[in-house]
Amino acid sequence: MAIQIPIDAITSRFGDRFNSLRSQSLSTRFANLRPVSEFLDLKRLSKPANFGEVQSRVNYNLGHFSSNYAVVFVMLSIYSLLTNPLLLFIIIFAAASVWGIGKLDGRDLDLGFRRFNTSQLYTGLLCVSVPLGFYASPIATALWLIGATGVTVFGHAALMDKPIENAFSEEAV
Repeated sequence: MAIQIPIDAITSRFGDRFNSLRSQSLSTRFANLRPVSEFLDLKRLSKPANFGEVQSRVNYNLGHFSSNYAVVFVMLSIYSLLTNPLLLFIIIFAAASVWGIGKLDGRDLDLGFRRFNTSQLYTGLLCVSVPLGFYASPIATALWLIGATGVTVFGHAALMDKPIENAFSEEAV
């Protein structure tokens, strides 16, 4: 008996929000970056009374602070690479190697004692980078990044109360 997860039911709630984010340019995306004083306003931190209030706060704050949360993700990504120097080295090594092979413009690399064509260079890069890449544990780093970002973003979104002017606008009929 196979277990089927209704992915559409899960993603349909977020579809509109993420579709609008994909269509924005990077400069437009960070144009609505909120000031740090607003993002880290300790006076607005409070424990939600119930789960309905948590949902309401998360829905509001994910839209309101979306650019700030993207910056948090980027900062945690940089931190995860700096604390895993082997993975950082392999990423830089692979990117520099692909760039260097591309600079050959299809010509062979002549080392004097041996000649390598671009296919051999890419194959050699693959044979070196993939095992070293697995040794650097990118999956564990990605899972840590997902978990740390989720806890940070959803924790902030759940604990940060809405501004007073927005808190009463939902209750008005």
